[in-house]
Amino acid sequence: MQVAVFGPVQELAKADQGADTSSNTPQPETTAAATAAAATTQSADLSDFIEAAGLLEYDPAAITRIYAGHPQRLIRRLWQTLVPIGLYLLGVAIDWLTRRLNDPDHARARAKEAADLVASLGPAFIKAGQALSTRPDIIPPLLLEELAQLQDQLPGFDSALAMACIEEDLGAPIAEIYADLEREPISAASLGQVHRGVLLTGEKVAVKVQRPGLREQITLDLYIVRNIAAWLNQNIGLIRSDLVALIDELGKRVFEEMDYCNEATNAETFAALHAHNPRIAVPRIHRHATARRVLTMEWIDGVKLTNLEAVRELGIDPDDMVSVGVNCSLQQLLEHGFFHADPHPGNLLALADGRLAYLDFGMMSEVSRESRTGLIQAVVHLVNRNFKKLSGDFVSLGFLAEDVNLEPIVPAFEQVFGQALEMGVSRMDFKAVTDDLSGVMYRFPFRVPPYYALIIRSLVTLEGIALSVDPNFKILGAAYPYFARRLMEDPDPQLRNSLREMLFDGEIFRWQRLDNLITSAASGSQLDLDGLLDQVLDFLFSANAGLLRQQLVEAAVNQMDALGWQTALALSRRVPAPLLPPGLRSRQTPGDSDDAASAAVLSLEPVARLVAILRQLPGFEPQLLLKRIPRLLQETELRRMGADLAKGLAERSVVRLLRDVLVGAGSSGQPA
Repeated sequence: MQVAVFGPVQELAKADQGADTSSNTPQPETTAAATAAAATTQSADLSDFIEAAGLLEYDPAAITRIYAGHPQRLIRRLWQTLVPIGLYLLGVAIDWLTRRLNDPDHARARAKEAADLVASLGPAFIKAGQALSTRPDIIPPLLLEELAQLQDQLPGFDSALAMACIEEDLGAPIAEIYADLEREPISAASLGQVHRGVLLTGEKVAVKVQRPGLREQITLDLYIVRNIAAWLNQNIGLIRSDLVALIDELGKRVFEEMDYCNEATNAETFAALHAHNPRIAVPRIHRHATARRVLTMEWIDGVKLTNLEAVRELGIDPDDMVSVGVNCSLQQLLEHGFFHADPHPGNLLALADGRLAYLDFGMMSEVSRESRTGLIQAVVHLVNRNFKKLSGDFVSLGFLAEDVNLEPIVPAFEQVFGQALEMGVSRMDFKAVTDDLSGVMYRFPFRVPPYYALIIRSLVTLEGIALSVDPNFKILGAAYPYFARRLMEDPDPQLRNSLREMLFDGEIFRWQRLDNLITSAASGSQLDLDGLLDQVLDFLFSANAGLLRQQLVEAAVNQMDALGWQTALALSRRVPAPLLPPGLRSRQTPGDSDDAASAAVLSLEPVARLVAILRQLPGFEPQLLLKRIPRLLQETELRRMGADLAKGLAERSVVRLLRDVLVGAGSSGQPA
């Protein structure tokens, strides 16, 4: 279906065509009338009913009041939308009654038909469909797959309207702003189109212009969809999630996306957050040529990441660019909490200098500090196979109400994740796991938070790009090093507790987990080695690591006791037997020494393991530990460890004296 705003555009074109084909000697009155008519039509096209009503932010109550006074606009759009929707639903109902939906092929065809219908109804319905494509708590898995394919590409609009919109919003003739501006757009989407231009200063720019009348059409469609959602929530018991809240969230985001001043601010914020990263490029915004419906930004020459041959011709490894994109996305999600929610292939470009450029900052979202911490904790519980705590994470993250019975959900999680974890986190198939998880969310009373829906959309889109580069790419495998680094480096108290959960199994310290965690953290990019070492030491002397410190003290006592005993035995062999106490006299035979027993403890295993793990880190040098000695000497827990060490050695000395020296019970040399 063609966008409603195209009608006036065609009328303007006809008016222009009529003027062009008039007689060579037209009447002055006729020419003036035609010009006036064209100007009037153009002015009408540039105006917007909703803007004229003063609505610049999404407000459901205000929208209801506006359309209550203009029912003719609502009725016309209802006819355009509800008739095809009603016919489709009637067909689905007949298929359900005749059991044709039990045929997988027919059910998939109906799902594809639904996605095509949504795409034909215009921008608002496309945006709603894209939002629903990340809501497994609402949409069945089959329809979910088809909605995920929705694209918002639409034909461009009349160039004359675009030029007029630029002049109206910027308040000056085009020639006073741009040295050159191409009339024909180079690309078009649901909200606007992009023209290539050059500023008076000579800088190449991309100029995005919004579709005239867009706000009115979007608002009217949101009003219709919101009322349909309210009816469904009230009358369809199978729908557990609040559809009205979903539409309101969508409306808020679409209104933000339609405000190009807001997009300009998003781009500048994103650029500031990633200014330290030499691999990320963000187009500079030209504020003097930017308004609510016009956005002028730096022109960036690059190629899409999915165009592998073009990327390689730049002398760039596509796998490296994907790694940059994955790490940047994870940094957005888990560190900054401000992320690009629409990283499709057209918005990610590989540049000749090796940078990855992000474009289009209309759809951004935020993740709170609590949610970011909760996501990392969920990963810890997933790795530890603690599905009971994982279900609790879903409560704290807002997926489940606090009064929901988690008992039937725990085995469902175990079924979804258990087999996948057999291969290890780095080899988990993200799509397969999310598909299975979607089934769980559809069966149980899950409510997917809006931020999570956008995160899934972002990661699924990113994985799709990566798979086009490397068919064996695993998004979780690429993400785990970043999770590990955050878990090791972040001083957040909750993450300190999560680190303890990861490293301890009851009271047993799992060195292999620490090895895996540090190795994973080291395999990621942007590793802060100094920060990582500081966090390791912080953890060692924290309240959470009391058991580990105890193990270190016991190991040190064992080693020093063994060294002392071996020294005593060596000296005893140089003294005549009659002069030795009974215990040492019986140990003068070299073969009776405790060499085998001492060899096992001489290594001071915990320290040796820790040093061996640290040596694997790229750039690690012993000096990094030596320069932290002054700090270690100030640790209260280190002094307490010293006191415990002295106490342990004193106790061992008494045992040695009584049992192995004076009595000589023939012990193995390891005190009981």
